[in-house]
Parts: sequence; structure tokens; C-alpha cells
Amino acid sequence: MSATYAHDSGYNSRRTVVFLAIVAVHVLLIWAFASGLATKAVELIAPPIDTTIIEEEKSVDEPPPPPPPDLERPPVQVVPPEISITVAADAPPPPIANVTTTPPPPRPIAPPAPVARTVMSRVSGPSTDEYYPSISRSAGEEGRPVIKVCLAVNGKMESAVIAESSGFSRLDEAAVRVAKASRWKAPTEGGKAVAGCANLPIRFTLKKAAE
Repeated sequence: MSATYAHDSGYNSRRTVVFLAIVAVHVLLIWAFASGLATKAVELIAPPIDTTIIEEEKSVDEPPPPPPPDLERPPVQVVPPEISITVAADAPPPPIANVTTTPPPPRPIAPPAPVARTVMSRVSGPSTDEYYPSISRSAGEEGRPVIKVCLAVNGKMESAVIAESSGFSRLDEAAVRVAKASRWKAPTEGGKAVAGCANLPIRFTLKKAAE
């Protein structure tokens, strides 16, 4: 019982000391604000900020601009009075009549000069008696085959074919040999040899013995 009382009395004494300390701190702060001590403490902690006032430079007065030069005024132009001159008008020219120009007739175109041409011709050749087949003679075969002969530009023979048959093959073949053995002259145009063809009729006839 006595121990409990002793504990409570010590606890109360400590609370009293703390309360008194808090009261003393408040009193000290109030006194510091009242006496300016707090302001000095703030100045020590944060030094005052120096403020420098920069005076604005005074502008230098510039001299006034020179006066504009005197420009010469242009002379005043005097307009001369208008003079009216009346002249009799010339008579108008006579009207131009419509003139129709007839173009000259076209010149007649001269026809081209005719080109001289020559036909293909046989110059020479053997007699049909030399090529008359003996079998045809004995058989009494007679006829007139026609052979178509064609020459080149150089005059050489290109072909000799039967254009019309005599009715006997032996006489037709003999006529072809006669045409090939002949000499030919090529046709010309304007004096120059050209290629051409011609038909050569060959007659095979038997001579009858005199009575």
C-alpha cells in the first residue's frame, strides 16, 4: 500500500516539472518577441538581402534633324490657246470595182517521149530437114509445132518449150532441138537489151516424089 503511494507521488512530481518547463519556454518566447531578440536571431540565421537601385541612364539629347532642302518648284506651263484651221476636204476616191483575175490556163503537159523498143528475133538457124526424124519421114508424119523461146538480158536462152503441139511427139521434140540450135537477138528498150520471149513456128513437110 505504501509502495503504490510512493510511485504515484514520484510520477506527479515529474509531471509538475514538465509543466513548469513548458510554461517557462512560452514565457521566454513572448519576452524574446517583445524585446526584438527574435528579429536578431532571424538576421543571424538569414542575412539581409542587399538591394541595389540601378539608376536609369539618362538618354543623350540628340540634335534636331536638319530642315529639308528647298526644292525648286517646276515652272508653270502656260497652255497655248487652241487654233482652229478649217480646210476643204478632198473628194473621195472612186469606188474600186471588183476585178476578177482569171488564172492562166495550165500549160499542157507534154507526153513522155516514146521509148524505142525492138522485138526478139531469130538471126539464123538450121534447116528443118536436118532435124526431121527418119521414122517420121517413113511414117509420113507432118506438122507445124510452135516453140516458145525465152532469152535472158545477156542474150542467153533460158528455156524452149512447146507452146503448140504438131500432134506428133517426135516432131515436137525435133522442133525444140531446132529452136535451141538457132541464134537469137534479145529485145531492147531505149537501146538496152532486156529479157523477152518469142514464139517460133516450125513446119515439117515431106517432099513428094515427082510422078
